[in-house]
Amino acid sequence: MSTNDDQDDLRPSATPGYKPTAVKSADEYAQLDANDESLARWKASLGIVPGATSGNTSGPKVSVLTLELDSPTLPAGKKIVFDLNDTAKLAETKKNPIIIKEGVEYNVRITFKVNHSIISGVRYIQVVKRAGVKVDKLEQMLGSYGPSPTGEPYTKNFDPEESPSGMLARSGSYAARSRVVDDDGEVYADWEWFFKLAKEW
Repeated sequence: MSTNDDQDDLRPSATPGYKPTAVKSADEYAQLDANDESLARWKASLGIVPGATSGNTSGPKVSVLTLELDSPTLPAGKKIVFDLNDTAKLAETKKNPIIIKEGVEYNVRITFKVNHSIISGVRYIQVVKRAGVKVDKLEQMLGSYGPSPTGEPYTKNFDPEESPSGMLARSGSYAARSRVVDDDGEVYADWEWFFKLAKEW
């Protein structure tokens, strides 16, 4: 399914001078500098509080739940949301691509859950190809998060983009490969979906 070119495109950009530190649990981070009040408030804003996790560190640090395309031009009541657990629906987009209106502003939004540990350097990477040729690449940082004290998922809105327009852009369908990966190369989600550009949603 993927070539070496795909793997290169889906690799996160290197941050000069960045060296990953040893992995610590959320509880270990919560105990660090525990008597520094301002640092404790900042850590609490990230969900890093003593006892926030059950101590179970098995399974992925991050579970990506949904990907949504949002636009102020979407008709009332219309939503474009992919449930990443519904692999059959994602595969269905190959035969019936999602329709995206040409020349409009839209943004990608993902919902994810941090299961344990602290995440940083986690990015969303999206590579779009048409007829096997790369036409676009999006790379956005998720930020730093700890497990939510309430167990609620996080939502991240990425910077707005503009969809291509014109007759050439509307011909054929596009294959998008999406990946959520960290600076260490650990992949939390990797999926493919298809879309077409049209004059209307």
